[in-house]
Amino acid sequence: MYRTALGRAHCADSLEHMAVEADGSVDLVMTSPPYALHFKKEYGNADQADYVDWFLPFAHEIKRILKPDGSFVLNVGGAWTPGAPERSLYHFRLLLALCDQVGFHLCQEFFWYNPAKLPAPAEWVNVRRVRVKDSVEYIFWLSPTAHPRADNSRVLQAYSKDMERLIRRGIKETKRPSGHLVKPSFAVDKGGSIPPNLIECGNNESNSFYIRESKRLGKKVHPARFPAELPRFFIEFLTQPGDVVLDPFAGSNMTGSVAEQLGRKWVAIERSEEYLRDSQLRFQDNEPAAVDKSNKPSQKLLFRGA
Repeated sequence: MYRTALGRAHCADSLEHMAVEADGSVDLVMTSPPYALHFKKEYGNADQADYVDWFLPFAHEIKRILKPDGSFVLNVGGAWTPGAPERSLYHFRLLLALCDQVGFHLCQEFFWYNPAKLPAPAEWVNVRRVRVKDSVEYIFWLSPTAHPRADNSRVLQAYSKDMERLIRRGIKETKRPSGHLVKPSFAVDKGGSIPPNLIECGNNESNSFYIRESKRLGKKVHPARFPAELPRFFIEFLTQPGDVVLDPFAGSNMTGSVAEQLGRKWVAIERSEEYLRDSQLRFQDNEPAAVDKSNKPSQKLLFRGA
């Protein structure tokens, strides 16, 4: 549907389109497919009982087009069992199938904490008050190998005030009650702290160029958009400039937009012509995609090589 200096966006069924992508041609697949929610969304979503069978054909194609040391980052939200205050296990069954049937390795699970999430489901959280707000989603980092390319020095976080003080003063070798030996090298400034597998960012962008222009032009804003920080973190962590990033459920193409800003080649596949056509607005803005400003200073990322 459109091209940029580094990428191309295809309006197509992603299963059919990935079939024409070459074997081992992609460094990172970063995506968030429709979740198995009880209430149907306008962009379509499979039922919980059918979700694994629905997704596995996509997973086989993803594994084929990935480089042997490439990565597959999958954001999939949890769901509730219809009519009961009980969590669905569909995303855990999906993870097991991806590893046992497709042959992916689970490199690490991440947790996306979204402070902007609304209390739901209302029956159990707001009315009967027997459950609490569900504000965390799973992100599974998978790969065809147990040793994919990755470098956490590219996603270091700012040091806390306590750590900055330790670096200035230095520390003596000490043994913690847990048995861990803390050496003086612990207080050496290495450019930032290693991030945890908890990523905090909201998905409530309200004043980005994409949102403003969509409203001005009377276009429909995609209802389930990636916050920029998610693809930014994993693209920096798992790829280098010039690598290829693919999103088979591109939606408003936040993945492609961030990949372009970071100097990565990208491929976006989205079956909705309306969503994909309108996603071109992300490439008409001269400012980088908005980063969530609610994070504490110690949680902000120091992106290197952007």
